[in-house]
Amino acid sequence: MTYTDIRVEKKDGIVLLTLNRPDKLNAVTWDSWREITQAVGSLGEDDEARVLVVTGSGRGFCSGTDLAAAAAAAAAGEAPPTGSRSERLRSRFLATAAIVACPKPTIAAVNGVAAGGGLSLCLACDVRIASQEARFSAIWSRRALVPDFGCSYLLPRIVGMGKALELMYTGQVIDAQEALAIGLVSQVVRAEELMPTAMALAERIAKGPPMAIELAKRLAYRGWREELEAQVEYEEYLQRLCIESEDAQEGVRSFLEKRDPIFKGR
Repeated sequence: MTYTDIRVEKKDGIVLLTLNRPDKLNAVTWDSWREITQAVGSLGEDDEARVLVVTGSGRGFCSGTDLAAAAAAAAAGEAPPTGSRSERLRSRFLATAAIVACPKPTIAAVNGVAAGGGLSLCLACDVRIASQEARFSAIWSRRALVPDFGCSYLLPRIVGMGKALELMYTGQVIDAQEALAIGLVSQVVRAEELMPTAMALAERIAKGPPMAIELAKRLAYRGWREELEAQVEYEEYLQRLCIESEDAQEGVRSFLEKRDPIFKGR
């Protein structure tokens, strides 16, 4: 399958999915999420695929939603891409839930900024390895929005409720070492060692017994999947309320104008 916003390569049982919009720090659009969902969904029927590694091209892992593209589309009166009927009926915010549901082990090799939806993307992976250059932010509050793509479900379960709420309330940016200290990532390595480290782990997993490993993942996530999908749909409902607010519009304007936002609570 041919993709525009991602690259997918497979070798020796390892599938490498690379977000491929480096000029935008791999900021994602609805098309990007659709491609990610399609690529991940295809792995379930691929017995040769044993491990999925997700990373970003260039300096960033994923800087979240491409607000400039979204604002331009809204100004032009363009509707989001429609896709097939099944895609239209299924929330696109469930893209990260599809990664959690992927039967194959998943590794996020976080090479740079992972913010907003990019943070959700790496949270959805089973294991997260970070470069020293990685930065993480639950940035939504700085745009007067609520966390989406499953962050409000995954982040508290990974780092604990208190720290998760602190990050979601403030939108602060944390570095790789703090991410390691709070359990957001399991390893921090030098930038040049990131992909060799991630691929070495992927190779080790790929050499293991695939059925037992896939069933271990199923056991570990048992009970999470349905709850996560329900949470994502509630996130989407609340996000729509936020998007209609003046504060959210100010959040986008301030980002595009490269200034601090002035929120008024309406």
